[in-house]
Amino acid sequence: MKNKIIFWGILIALLSIVPLTLLDSVNLSTAFKLPLGIMNILQRFLGLTAFVLMFWQLMLGAYMERWINKFGGWVFNFHVLNGIVIYSLTFLHPLAFLFFRHFLGIGTDPIYIFLGFCLYCRTKLDFYYTLGRISFLLLTIGVIAGAFRKATPFMRFNWRKFHVLNYVVFLLAGVHGYLLGTDFMTQPFFFFSIIAYLLVIYTIVRKLPTLFSTYKKWINN
Repeated sequence: MKNKIIFWGILIALLSIVPLTLLDSVNLSTAFKLPLGIMNILQRFLGLTAFVLMFWQLMLGAYMERWINKFGGWVFNFHVLNGIVIYSLTFLHPLAFLFFRHFLGIGTDPIYIFLGFCLYCRTKLDFYYTLGRISFLLLTIGVIAGAFRKATPFMRFNWRKFHVLNYVVFLLAGVHGYLLGTDFMTQPFFFFSIIAYLLVIYTIVRKLPTLFSTYKKWINN
């Protein structure tokens, strides 16, 4: 019971960074008066929460055996459920942006929101959006690989090779968020994002030998 309290205490403390950041960067007296303001806050809340949970997810997945030994087998079930929550939030984030553009009078174009990739973007803003779209696409691939990991012999053997894309998703999402808005530069989220990035990069570097070995065997086969 004590271990569960510690686990949930850490997670709640991390999630509390999101409202604390928004309270510091949003004018509450005017933000909720118009649908445009509501959609803007909702979009930011969804994106920041997904980023925090993605960090937590990567830390759980990378050191799952240690987490289970410390807190119990229920951590893996939480890991699976958390993945579903992250994907839902990540899907709702651009959906909120779709409605934001609608209330702004720009129009409602889901193709542009989800699939408007550009190689040579007309503006920096389009490039920043494209980073988010690529992040969502890679996350979708990783989620599908995890969901169907037992579907075929190929997936049972190779699903982790696709699932590891979540590290790239996190890094791209961080750049996307930092370049697009002010929340990533607002405390306490700025401090958290720096620490989270360093920990994820450390984990990637630590696992690089294993990853290279795995992919080398995959290519040779």
